[in-house]
Amino acid sequence: MRMEPPSARVLVVDDDPTVAEVVTGYLKRAGLCVEHAPDGPAALTSATRTWPDLVVLDLMLPGLDGLEVCRRLRAIGPVPVVMLTARGDEEDRIAGLELGADDYVTKPFSPRELVLRVESVLRRSHGRSSATASATPEPPLCGAGLTLAPDSHRAAKNGTELALTLREFDLLAHFLRHPGVPHSREALMRDVWGWDFGDLSTVTVHVRRLRAKVEDDPARPQLIQTVWGVGYRFDIPSGSGEER
Repeated sequence: MRMEPPSARVLVVDDDPTVAEVVTGYLKRAGLCVEHAPDGPAALTSATRTWPDLVVLDLMLPGLDGLEVCRRLRAIGPVPVVMLTARGDEEDRIAGLELGADDYVTKPFSPRELVLRVESVLRRSHGRSSATASATPEPPLCGAGLTLAPDSHRAAKNGTELALTLREFDLLAHFLRHPGVPHSREALMRDVWGWDFGDLSTVTVHVRRLRAKVEDDPARPQLIQTVWGVGYRFDIPSGSGEER
């Protein structure tokens, strides 16, 4: 199956030649333009030369590890990141998600699963670009002092622009479209990530990151409420407006 657009560029960062060969081979067969960097400095050089549409990033890199590479890439500009982690390295996995990684795949992994994850992230990213070019733009989503423009991928709180990752933006858009509705983590993974499988801690971390950006006091959230035994609900305080 070929991706749309077929020229989407993926940068694969992995110091294991065998893993890199398998990953790049599968991604190329999926119709993607793939470049490989064997370490962190090479990845940063490649990214600054030609900015990628997505980065597949191994966490266990020599010298400059994957977390630091992700941090430096984020300092340059937004880019979707799918991280490769060793099984059991939960702390590193959570740290990667906290830095804004869009997803992770645990080693040993199925190359086909990795391709599906990459396609899912790219599809959402390019789908947003296609929507921007549509003759019928989607109106802004508003509520609780938040304004989100789906077509231009911009969000603001009380007039101050928010720096959201791809998944954070999608998650906030979903909440604003369904105020007052409780969502399980399984439902959010399906409706926001587009997956019927995966580690639900991905949802938990992204909700925590989003709270840190939209709540006045993330420790006492007023907008993104935890519904015990269910999941999360986005509440719009009375009097704040619910224009959508």
